[in-house]
Amino acid sequence: MLNIQNMFYIVGSGPGDPELLTLKACKVLAKADVVLFDNLVNADLLDISPPHCIKRYVGKKPFGKYIPQDNINALIAYYCTHYGTVVRLKGGDPYIYGRGFEEWAVAKRLGIQVTYVPGITSMQGVGTWDIPLTHRGTSEGVWVLTGMKRDGNIASDLSLAAQSNSTVVIYMGMRKLSEIARTYVMHGKGDTPAAVVQDATKPESRKVTCAVRDLARCCREAGMRNPAIIVIGDVVNLNEALTSFSVKRNVV
Repeated sequence: MLNIQNMFYIVGSGPGDPELLTLKACKVLAKADVVLFDNLVNADLLDISPPHCIKRYVGKKPFGKYIPQDNINALIAYYCTHYGTVVRLKGGDPYIYGRGFEEWAVAKRLGIQVTYVPGITSMQGVGTWDIPLTHRGTSEGVWVLTGMKRDGNIASDLSLAAQSNSTVVIYMGMRKLSEIARTYVMHGKGDTPAAVVQDATKPESRKVTCAVRDLARCCREAGMRNPAIIVIGDVVNLNEALTSFSVKRNVV
């Protein structure tokens, strides 16, 4: 039943490493009555919740079965009106391609108080592979795009992003590697450095780097799979360039 103590928390669990969970998120999980969690949430985080907590999986695996968003919304409505503290635990950050605000609206329409707890978004995990998203004199900004809109198409801004001097980050783009490559080649930027980072921040993390024109072939040969982030721009090879520069200066 709805009462003054009902709370709904939309919480980001970070990019995979459980030690990257924020302190606030940890405190929220520790008092949860219900946790609705996604496929990309590290299972170790569920142990933070108290023994009485109901833990329900509502995730989606790539190319596999999933719980439709309408069903998740119905579960949110049910638990928020029957339990005191409900946590929606999502991988990365809930408001960056996580449908977090859609679920915010579900609770708000019921008069439930909602608190958003940010998480370290998945694209920041590429820094563990020595890839900064910006660097003075190298990248003027960051484009963050989806590889899979509701209609199945890649973000329409990709063509504009490919012509910019900024880093381009693509979420959910593993099905669109050939299309991404064609877009860059069409604008004469097929040699732009690109990286695909799989399972960033986890022990099993892997990375492939190549010219963007070769994305599909290199990922296929390396057996890259979801979850993965695509990064395109000169920042991809910046670590090698700076290391080379440093070595030359030391020799001189």
